[in-house]
Order: sequence, then structure tokens, then C-alpha cells
Amino acid sequence: MTAYILDAVRTPRAKARPDGGLASLKPHELVSGLIDAIDARNDGAAHRADALILGAVGQVGAQGANVALVSKLHAGLPDAAFAFSLNNYCVSSLTAIGQAANMVEAGGVKTALAGGVEMMSRVPFMGDKADYYEDPDFPTRTRYIPVVVAADRLAEDIGVTREEMDAAALTSQQRAAAAEGTPLVKSRIPLNGLDKEEPARASTTAESLAAMPAAFAPLGEQYAEALGGRVIDHRHTVAHAPPMCDGASLALISGEAAGARARIVAYAEAGGDPAASLTAGFEAMDKALATAGLTLADMDRIEFMEAFAVTIVKFLRERDIDPDKVNVGGGHMAKGHPMGASGGILLSSLLDALDACEGRYGLVAAAGAQGVGAAMIVERLG
Repeated sequence: MTAYILDAVRTPRAKARPDGGLASLKPHELVSGLIDAIDARNDGAAHRADALILGAVGQVGAQGANVALVSKLHAGLPDAAFAFSLNNYCVSSLTAIGQAANMVEAGGVKTALAGGVEMMSRVPFMGDKADYYEDPDFPTRTRYIPVVVAADRLAEDIGVTREEMDAAALTSQQRAAAAEGTPLVKSRIPLNGLDKEEPARASTTAESLAAMPAAFAPLGEQYAEALGGRVIDHRHTVAHAPPMCDGASLALISGEAAGARARIVAYAEAGGDPAASLTAGFEAMDKALATAGLTLADMDRIEFMEAFAVTIVKFLRERDIDPDKVNVGGGHMAKGHPMGASGGILLSSLLDALDACEGRYGLVAAAGAQGVGAAMIVERLG
């Protein structure tokens, strides 16, 4: 059986602070808002789903107690619908959508809601306080290193310059600003009075970017032992890092093609070198392309996660791809990164971008810490 995307929506991204645009809500309220939106756009289809699968990285506090089940109960989904949460770091919601597609293709469910939620105003980065983050018993190459430190190390290893990263950050901001009020945001659902990407900085200039200092050397010093004593040439500024924020994403996956926005052509997960950290998204992308029998040249639009500036620079530098097809509405550096929700946000953005250009094939690729990656190729219908 083939899996189809009946719809995919996202919240605006809000600053992860007490006065942020979504901070007065709870994670399950973000998810309920998206369920209501899918219902309104699809004749109540969300409440006929057999399952709700959500990614969330910080599964404690407001996001504990199986946030998918809590969201199911709050939204009033049928008792018979099952719900579970998963954590696959920053690709969590794309993994959730991929798992839903696998269930549909195997005949286990007819329709499933899948996506993710992260409210970093309530559950901060590393808020689960996992022992692994500081465990000295792991071999050096497998010890946890904060992803921005890994990004600085990767930038040094492959020779990505400060100027390249500044240019990528400026493009991300400019495209995010230009996308407002266009079809590129048609599946972004206003919530709590917020109808824009709150972290975006439309006033960003090349001069302001060039004036910013590298920001993450103190964190590198904190993890010096895990780095094996290596001293890194820290290059990323806060403008090259996706802002921490609140947000949610949700897709409705079905085995029925009627009314669907897209067909899932291929989906792939990949593990990668934990020391390189952010490169597994490339491996997942290559696996998905191989499964689909397609190339990057066949893609009309691509949403490539800007998991720090180094990743998008590496992608555009190493792959033969038209940059005007990539992240056409801006990326994470401008709009923010609600970790467990980001993959689904990218998928929703991809569908909007394909609709806007009336394209056929699209790709979303995402990466996370310690060698985590996922990718999905879709074919637009209609």
C-alpha cells in the first residue's frame, strides 16, 4: 500500500522565553490547535485517525507523561486511537511521520496523525538532564558534545569560512522575510494571536552579521574532555545558529489518495559518525534518493535543515543543485528550531513550496546530534 499526505500544517515559531508568542500555552494545546486546523481543512478527518505519533526531545515536565497521549486526550480524539511519543533528537517529527507512513503501508492503520512538538520556553535544551550528557565512561568519539560545538568542529574540518556562513545566514533571513504573506506560508496556522515567525530578524544585514563575534568557545571549553583535548577554531555566531523556540507540526497520513496533497515516494533514516554529528542527514538523503531512483536534479524544491550554518554551506558546496530550489522561504537560522517539531515543519513548508511553484518532486532532509539523520521524498498531487 502507498502512503499519502492528506495535509500537513505547522504553528508559527515563537521565541523560547516567558514572553514568547506561544509560551502561555502548553505543548498539548499547540498540538490540539493543529488537529483543529486539519479538521477544518479536511472535513473532520483528524478525528477519524487511528493513531497520533509525536516527536519530542525533552520528554520531561510539560512534555512528559507521553505527550502524544496527553495531546490525544486534550484534543478529544477517539478512545480507540493509540498514541505514542518518540525521541530521535532533531529529526524526531520526521521520524514520527515516517513511522506513520510505514504503518499505513503495512496495513496496520488506515490514517495516522504524526508530527512533533517542542516548547523550549517550558523544557529547555538538555532539560531531561540525561546522564549521557556528562558520562566520562564512553569512548571519546561517542561522548556527547553539544551540537553547536560539533558544528564548529565540522566547519573547521571541512574548511567552511566565516564569510560563507554569513552569506548563508543572510539568505535565510532575506527569504524568510520575503515569504511572509505569500503561498509559502499557507499551511502555517496562526495560534494564540501569533501569525508570524517570531525569531526572524528582517533587519539583518551583511554588516551586522560580519560584526558578530564567534559565540560558542566557552561551551567548547566545558566539553574539552569529550573533545579529546582538541582546541577548536570556533566560527559560528548566534546568527549562524537556529534560535531556540516553541512550535509544533502535524501531518495526516493515509492509504487513500483522494484529496491528498502528496504521495510519499521514499523515506529513509540513517545513522552516522557521532564525532561528525551533523552529517547523517546527507546519508539519509542519499538513501532516500537511491530508493526513489531519483536525483537531486529531479527535485523541484528542497527543504534542507539549517542545523547551523555549516550544514547548508556544506550541502550547497558539495552537491550539484540549484540554490534557488533550496529553502525558498528561509530556513532554521532565520525562523528557529523547535527540536522535536522541526522535521514536520520542514515537510509542511516543502508542500507549500511545491504548491507555489506547481512542482512535482520535493525532498526534506534533516540532521541531529551524534549522527542522526532522516529524509523524505514526496510527489505533489493535483
